[in-house]
Amino acid sequence: MANKKIMNNKSLAFLENYLNNASPTGYEWEGQKIWMEYLKPYVDEFITDTYGTAVGVINPKAEYKVVIEGHSDEISWYVNYITDNGLIYVIRNGGSDHQIAPSKVVHIHTKKGVVKGVFGWPAIHTRSNEKEESPKLENIFVDIGAKDKEEVEKLGVHVGCVITYPDEFFVMNKDKFVCRAIDNRAGGFMIAEVARLLHQNKVKLPFGLYITNSVQEEIGLRGAEMITQTIKPNVAIVTDVCHDTTTPMIDKKKQGHTEIGKGPVISYAPAVQNKLRELIIDTAEENKIPFQRMAASRYTGTDTDAFAYSNGGVASALISLPLRYMHTTVEMVHKDDVENVIRLIYESLLKIKNNENFSYFK
Repeated sequence: MANKKIMNNKSLAFLENYLNNASPTGYEWEGQKIWMEYLKPYVDEFITDTYGTAVGVINPKAEYKVVIEGHSDEISWYVNYITDNGLIYVIRNGGSDHQIAPSKVVHIHTKKGVVKGVFGWPAIHTRSNEKEESPKLENIFVDIGAKDKEEVEKLGVHVGCVITYPDEFFVMNKDKFVCRAIDNRAGGFMIAEVARLLHQNKVKLPFGLYITNSVQEEIGLRGAEMITQTIKPNVAIVTDVCHDTTTPMIDKKKQGHTEIGKGPVISYAPAVQNKLRELIIDTAEENKIPFQRMAASRYTGTDTDAFAYSNGGVASALISLPLRYMHTTVEMVHKDDVENVIRLIYESLLKIKNNENFSYFK
């Protein structure tokens, strides 16, 4: 499959539809339905759980189980407090960035439907240059054009309503994908493409494959923590995003050097099982798939950690997609990297032997 184009027009239409749909942490199910509909022709059955994680299964009767995983949720805000004059203060749902909020359009999700609003900000003319305040959680607010609290509530907005950004997918300069929530709906997209390719190429895997789209990663890997107890896998290959560190104001001495367009990023971390990681690196080298390396200190901060430390220990590895401007509405990845992550996961699955335990003590 080397050097072959991976994504087709149907793939890209799915990616765009999937990214444009709002799936905030705790409210992922509409996005999961889109994902499952796309995956349906390529799997034997689905597993879903109480909180909305979705798993497409190939060879469900096999005893040896391999997971490929991404997470389905995006960062968002909650309505936290409504003032008497109808302005709305927020708290985070995940790692939402207060600095990008001012002047952004938002969607407030209510039982009556979406209510549009804006993060207001005082005009430049009214701000003192000497004591200029920067945006922070305490001073950003949403304005929905209501005259008072009563009008806000009549529109269906109340404390606890979730707030998302409506920014939509576009392709920039032919090969850069830009959108909010590429972290990590790109992961869900890529593992779905792996399933499609296995089906398209009539690959018969000797083990059960669990294509897993977990919820609630952004608030502590919670969906992965739950579903790994259900699946009880032997192996987990997780995909998420990592930082492109070549843009301004990022210290490479702290963050390392990774960049878009240079290939998937393979992590070194205590949670990463070394023999599984080396299998993935060997796969990349044998198939001439470009890759980068990244070191984590105590943890990866991804669902890899949840899988690795579950069920008495699950051989786990992390393949990341380098991304610019994480947790903004203009997250950016390179098309070639997306295709190469798909290719690397696909080819790695072909190298995993049935009942392999990745023991260091053979």
